[in-house]
Amino acid sequence: MRATNQMKKITAGGLLVAMGVVYGDIGTSPLYVMKALVEDNGGLSSLTPDFILGSVSLVFWTLNLLTTVKYVLIALNADNHGEGGIFSLFTLVRKHSRYLIIPAIIGGAALLADGVLTPAVTVTTAIEGLRGIPLFYDRFGNDQSIIVGITLAILLVLFALQRFGTEFVGKAFGPIMFGWFTFLGVVGVFNFAGDLSVIRALDPRYALNLLFSPDNASGLFILGNIFLATTGAEALYSDLGHVGKKNIYASWPYIKICLMLNYFGQAAWLLQVYQEPNYQSIDHINPFFEALPAGWTVFGVGFATIAAVIASQALLSGSFTLVSEAIKLKLLPRMQIIYPGASIGQMYIPALNTLLWIACSGVVLLFQTSTKMEAAYGLSITVTMLMTTILLYFYLHQNKKTRLLAPFITLFFAAIESVFFISSATKFLHGGYVAVIMASVIIMIMLIWEWGNQIQEHVAEEVSLSAYIPQLEQLKNDDSLPLSQTNVVFMVPNLTDDHIGQQFIYSILDKRPKRAKVYWFVNVEVTDEPYTKSYEVSMAETDFIVKLKLYLGFRVPQEVNVYIRQIIQELMKDGRLPEQPQRYSLTPGRNVGDFQFVLIEEELSNATALSKWKKQIMQMKLFIKRHTISPERWFGLEYSDVVHETVPLVIGQPKESHLSEMNDHF
Repeated sequence: MRATNQMKKITAGGLLVAMGVVYGDIGTSPLYVMKALVEDNGGLSSLTPDFILGSVSLVFWTLNLLTTVKYVLIALNADNHGEGGIFSLFTLVRKHSRYLIIPAIIGGAALLADGVLTPAVTVTTAIEGLRGIPLFYDRFGNDQSIIVGITLAILLVLFALQRFGTEFVGKAFGPIMFGWFTFLGVVGVFNFAGDLSVIRALDPRYALNLLFSPDNASGLFILGNIFLATTGAEALYSDLGHVGKKNIYASWPYIKICLMLNYFGQAAWLLQVYQEPNYQSIDHINPFFEALPAGWTVFGVGFATIAAVIASQALLSGSFTLVSEAIKLKLLPRMQIIYPGASIGQMYIPALNTLLWIACSGVVLLFQTSTKMEAAYGLSITVTMLMTTILLYFYLHQNKKTRLLAPFITLFFAAIESVFFISSATKFLHGGYVAVIMASVIIMIMLIWEWGNQIQEHVAEEVSLSAYIPQLEQLKNDDSLPLSQTNVVFMVPNLTDDHIGQQFIYSILDKRPKRAKVYWFVNVEVTDEPYTKSYEVSMAETDFIVKLKLYLGFRVPQEVNVYIRQIIQELMKDGRLPEQPQRYSLTPGRNVGDFQFVLIEEELSNATALSKWKKQIMQMKLFIKRHTISPERWFGLEYSDVVHETVPLVIGQPKESHLSEMNDHF
């Protein structure tokens, strides 16, 4: 289990892992928050002391309310056996309403869009800091193509390394990020000490006054940039299973202090230089890099780049985990999942990695500068936070201790996040549309998959297995037919009571009679608990039919071949199945026969009587299914004897034919 006993306790190792994995995204926010605020207000020359103090006050109270209160104090308690994130939260509350799938899908899609935007924004911002180095600026000036080229090269290396896993590299993340946060704090103190009056920004009146101040060119919509300071809060919740909540509780105060020291330091620096012409002449000025002590710029850019890569790595790992959970919750089609490390948490999804790399590189090429990317970045996270708030309401409502407070807590955060969402949405045409397009594509795939599953579950034809037992027994004993295999195994999507999909009986009896000693019908049910490994078996009062239901947690690999070989030994030991001695085998005295797995590939039958809309949904679902991972790789059957068969998928009542005989005969 990823959330091991060590992670459930506060340990030095746990605290370091928390810094390396959980806080990467929020830890790089100081690179671009103050920069965005200054640029959107018209540059240094447009600033006033009240604007600077109001901005840092808004950042402080946003971090307090959204990150500390909502996520650290409330959301971390909504864990599913130690695991966090929007899909884990969904599994805790989905019994309340089937419509809760909607906020889960929207939030998950927006979080995946964030997985594309985070590497693009953070790496580009870090590399743009090179302009603060005289040698670089004298050679390349404001040539953005150099920045874009370096960023694309770093992203290529980052995505290429995913296939090797991050277990070894991950051990270095913690100490590096601890150094990064300490660096943020030290630089912040260095600048903060130059103007201690910035401490006034702790007064929330500065924040409220700025929202309606004439010094603020953006008005209420300035919150779209302020929100960038808390973008890593959702990742903090999603990565709960990596480190355990106690390590997050213990490490967050240090992280928050370092972040706020840096923000206050940048504000103090702005108060000192905002009227100086030499700074006002700098295009796209970034207070983070400009505020570094003399001679620290090269070190700062290098450190920021490393931190940006680590933040991106954390988001990519989170994206792999998110998609894996969605697949096992039947919200996305199956994709190949590789586990390169010793831990199940170290997963790699090749198809997703390629798509993310293409999308991330496309974002960099499209927008060129980090300033233009920030609009899309903020919008995707506000959507995810709003969806998490909706699901949190149902979690708090089902808990007796918080039931009465649930409406007030969720309305409070929903109101704040709605304002942030509206502020971010105003930048739709300036880049926010990219986040909407990416999330919409993911949502559409999830909806097609979910609707297709519902159509099949509601109207797909099922038959009674017991009604066919006499025929199956006769076929088993029919010596006139060759023995297909000792054990013939079918992977079935449903195994409720005595009913089974008609296509499986059709395959055994009609497609090509399959004589076997034992017929297996195996169904995998993904449980709400992450690491469940259990099963139920029914023999249908025979010794040649096995109905097997595997209960596997949504984080457990579905290695069906391995599980069946364990179960058949137990059934034989209990005398429920006769032994299957093999005459020829590498293992002398082997009493388990061979297996053949029959995988049914469905084609929508022309005889299906569905509405045009439902038929389109089913055709799109089957199209997506054909272009994703093969079932044998998903179920861990790559090295087993696998047979593919195509059967007509008839959903609903077959259409009636209206042929009539002609009078003339030929």
